[in-house]
Amino acid sequence: MSETPVIGVLALQGDVREHLVALAAADAVARPVRRPEELAEVDGLVIPGGESTTISKLAELFGLMEPLRERIRAGLPVYGSCAGLIMLADKILDPRSGQETFGGIDMIVRRNAFGRQNESFEAAVSVQGVEGGPVEGVFIRAPWVESVGATAEVLAEHEGHIVAVRQGSVLATSFHPELTGDHRVHTLFVDMVRAQRAALAR
Repeated sequence: MSETPVIGVLALQGDVREHLVALAAADAVARPVRRPEELAEVDGLVIPGGESTTISKLAELFGLMEPLRERIRAGLPVYGSCAGLIMLADKILDPRSGQETFGGIDMIVRRNAFGRQNESFEAAVSVQGVEGGPVEGVFIRAPWVESVGATAEVLAEHEGHIVAVRQGSVLATSFHPELTGDHRVHTLFVDMVRAQRAALAR
């Protein structure tokens, strides 16, 4: 087994290229995933920012919705940023008509909670498990987490709102670390993938 984990980026819509670059910088082999057979070949998956309703519809169209749900249930490490956080929620407070999620984290999220595109902002966010001081969070039409269940762990808050959550091998942030050149959140996720691979290899 290769030491370097292979991590896919769901390449249906959103800022795919930036995640591929960040994962490569965090010592992973990064590749786009658009089809079930590509999903079957990765050790972990990133769900990028973008438009969660579009990602939901395209996942259905490309036949990825159920295979991805099954792999998440089976323990696939997954990281979602912004729209990716929404897609990993078990429940959306204000879903668009017909919007589905992959699930994976026992949390309720609110879409566009921090405001519209022109209300985007950056803020320093201290993330539990990320060493070296706060990360610069880029919030673009960002969701926040209204509440989490007992099995989900809150990793960061901003102005009293939950903006980073982990449950087992699933990680999610409201903000976009892939847009800053700071790869520490991706390094945290790559470490999670390594740990899961090591556990499965025992």
